[in-house]
Amino acid sequence: MTDEEFLRALESCTLPESEFGHHAHVRAGYLYLKQSDFAEALDRIRRSIRAYATYHGKPDRYHETITVAYLSLIQQCIFECGDAGGWTAFAQRNPQLFNPELLGQFYERDVLESNMARRVFLLPRSKPFRGART
Repeated sequence: MTDEEFLRALESCTLPESEFGHHAHVRAGYLYLKQSDFAEALDRIRRSIRAYATYHGKPDRYHETITVAYLSLIQQCIFECGDAGGWTAFAQRNPQLFNPELLGQFYERDVLESNMARRVFLLPRSKPFRGART
């Protein structure tokens, strides 16, 4: 499937669920970042994942912190090493993006599993942040 066909299938919700695992999420992020700046890529991937999850009856599957964190990591890889000239080469050059424990380097498991992390982007941190005190 070409990159264009992949994004079209994702955005039209015709991509089979069996083909939209973690690897495909990273591919979508990479392709959106190749087409636009970070803010627009983030908006596009948010809309695509939410629409896809809702279409397949799983609207609660969207996770804001994971989405923003991975898109940031993908952008960092592109910035540091280039886009590799295409998805296949980029994926081969950046295998760390497919490590299921990658975000564990930045977040405690209970933080990522929290409802707050699903709804809003949480910065990785080592000390509790309690917000502004009035």
